[in-house]
Amino acid sequence: MGNDRRRGRRLPWFAFGVLTVCAIGLFALAAFLYTAHGLSAREEPSAAERWIARRARKAAVPADAANRANPVPDTPEVQAEARAHWADHCASCHANDGSGESLMGRRTYPPAPDMRRPETQQMTDGELFYVIQNGVRLTAMPAWGSAAGNSTKDELDSWKLVRFIRHLPQLTFEEKKEMEKLNPKGPDDRKEEEEEEKFLKGEEINEQQTEHHHH
Repeated sequence: MGNDRRRGRRLPWFAFGVLTVCAIGLFALAAFLYTAHGLSAREEPSAAERWIARRARKAAVPADAANRANPVPDTPEVQAEARAHWADHCASCHANDGSGESLMGRRTYPPAPDMRRPETQQMTDGELFYVIQNGVRLTAMPAWGSAAGNSTKDELDSWKLVRFIRHLPQLTFEEKKEMEKLNPKGPDDRKEEEEEEKFLKGEEINEQQTEHHHH
């Protein structure tokens, strides 16, 4: 009985020691990287950084949050809503297909991950939901949950995005093309679309004039 009590007292100290060693290791790594590369976001994260970041992300999600089940059914309607939401809010960093191959996603540090890969797909629905709602510190991932933390609509939107993230590896060409129409447009994009529209209208006018001339 006494041994069990002593063992129970030692466990918190052991956990504290492990966390302290990890914190010192992270600090040493950060100091080394800063000395070697400064604050540049152009460097590619090392394998050690990626490994530590993944473990830190997993450890940061509370167990009760990680074990939450997705209350939103996986229906075509839910997928359509989530695609539109993703195209409008997430694609600027993550790209429509979740690859992270976007102008913004390649320039953040660390770069936006390829969410089709096992590192993301093997996360639980609860973990994905928690990351969407709360963001990830020291990355470009913002917290999309409401400040009060009690918005039912925000939560439902995030759960729908989890369904879409699961679908990313099977995203079809038609779905990608549909999403392109929903992506936010900058001045250059709008100008290009206007020029294409004028060009197409010009072609139609020319065809009509040619047909009239032949008659």
